[in-house]
Amino acid sequence: MSRIGKMPIKVPSGVTVNIRGQNVTVKGPKGELSRSLPAEMLVKLEGAVLTVSRPSDDQKHRAYHGLTRSLLANMVDGVSKGFEKTLEIVGVGFRAEKSGESLMLRMGFSHTVEVKPLPGITLNVEGNNRIKVSGINREDVGQMAAQIKAVRPPDAYKGKGIRYAGEIVHLKPGKAGKVVGK
Repeated sequence: MSRIGKMPIKVPSGVTVNIRGQNVTVKGPKGELSRSLPAEMLVKLEGAVLTVSRPSDDQKHRAYHGLTRSLLANMVDGVSKGFEKTLEIVGVGFRAEKSGESLMLRMGFSHTVEVKPLPGITLNVEGNNRIKVSGINREDVGQMAAQIKAVRPPDAYKGKGIRYAGEIVHLKPGKAGKVVGK
C-alpha cells in the first residue's frame, strides 16, 4: 500500500468538495480549483475526510494512487491557505520592480526583462531584491517561480543571480593564480 496514497485528507471548514465521476472541484475562501483525475482511482468524501483507493496492485495503479492523493491535498490546501514561493536577487545593481501586474527585472543585461504572471498568480516585490510569487495552484506557483529564476540563475563562481529563499549555492573555486614569492 502506498504510504502517501492511504493517508486521509482532512477538508477544513469553509471548503467544499464536489466529485462528479472523475472530475473533482474544490471551492474555498481563496478560490476554486477543478481537475480531472485518473479513471482508475476511487475518490470518496465521507464527512470532512477525503480518501483515495486503488482497484488493484498493478504498477500503474500504485503510481496513480499517491499522485492522486497528493493532487487532491494540494487542491484543498490551495483554496484554504494558498501557496507562496520567495525568490532573492543577489548582485550589485540587480533589482526588481513591479509595473502594473508584470515584473520588471534589471539583471545586468542591456535591457530590462519583463515577466508577466500566469493567470491566478500574483507577484509582489519587497524592497529591491525579494520577489514573492503566490497563488492557489501549487503547480502554477512553482512554474512561475522557475520562469523568474531562469532569467538569471545563480552564477557558479560569484553566486550572483536569482535564487529561491534559503537555497544554498555551492560556489566553484576560481583560478589558483600565480604563487607569490618565488
